[in-house]
Amino acid sequence: MEYRELMVRAAWLYHVESLTQQQIAERMNITRRRVNEILSEALEAGVVRISFDSVLAESVELEAKLRKRFGLQDAVVVLTPTEPALLHSVLGRGAAGFLGRLIQTQKPASIGVGWGSTLRETIQHIPSLNEPQIKVRSMMGGLTQGSEINTFEIVRGFAQVLNAQCRYFVAPIYAESPESRDAIISQAVFQRTFKQICEVDVAYLSVGDVSQQSLQVRYGLPEGMTEQILRQAGAVGDLMGRYLDAAGKEIDHPLNRQVLAPEMEDFRRIGCRIVASGGPHKHKILQAVAQNGLINVLITDADSAKAMLAAK
Repeated sequence: MEYRELMVRAAWLYHVESLTQQQIAERMNITRRRVNEILSEALEAGVVRISFDSVLAESVELEAKLRKRFGLQDAVVVLTPTEPALLHSVLGRGAAGFLGRLIQTQKPASIGVGWGSTLRETIQHIPSLNEPQIKVRSMMGGLTQGSEINTFEIVRGFAQVLNAQCRYFVAPIYAESPESRDAIISQAVFQRTFKQICEVDVAYLSVGDVSQQSLQVRYGLPEGMTEQILRQAGAVGDLMGRYLDAAGKEIDHPLNRQVLAPEMEDFRRIGCRIVASGGPHKHKILQAVAQNGLINVLITDADSAKAMLAAK
């Protein structure tokens, strides 16, 4: 996060939301002393006047509304780029700043990650840290044909930039059938792996929609499965390969019983559950996972935040 943006966020929380400096420090994952310094510099720099002299003020206001509306622990709203192709990069940059501060202040023992373009971009922007005690784990099975959907590359990338440990989950995203999935999960080695996945301190994922814009739809669905079939079953998108309806509940479809990823109830027990996604095609699934409390930290763009807040 750029320093001016840091000043705007801290000043907004202090002067508009009336948070104490200690509360701001906890919210922003910085020290109380640093908050005091930032607030003083914000006044000196003219950031705080009668109104906020920054286009970032709208993002900070949207963050506050998202936290209140969906009961989130935190939210990060980045400006929506005029060029849609840049959205993954912009979201990745915002996520990298948030994760960097969280890791440095909270020192999690383990982080679970999914896969996708936004996560790949996050790796490019996250500050290099030296956290050898952290274990970076795959949260779900995946594919191997591209950098965005290759769970090995994503996990290794995060581990390298953090100087942390890798823990791979060697499995496809879907088994051939629900019975095959049950047989795989029944093995002791997979039971241990799933237990460790669900005990991570932080989960960092993206969500997918049900269209050809989704990497999962294009490359990850089993043979014979189509977006039309999923939409007819009520799906608006997926979280960890589990397809959800508009209320954020799993659709009643065999595909959800083939996925090699944690059960949603186990996932809910993870303390910090972050999703970073945005764009018009993601509005319904973002609304679903936020409304159903599946996530407690949201990183998205301003247009997506406005759409979520406007939804009934």
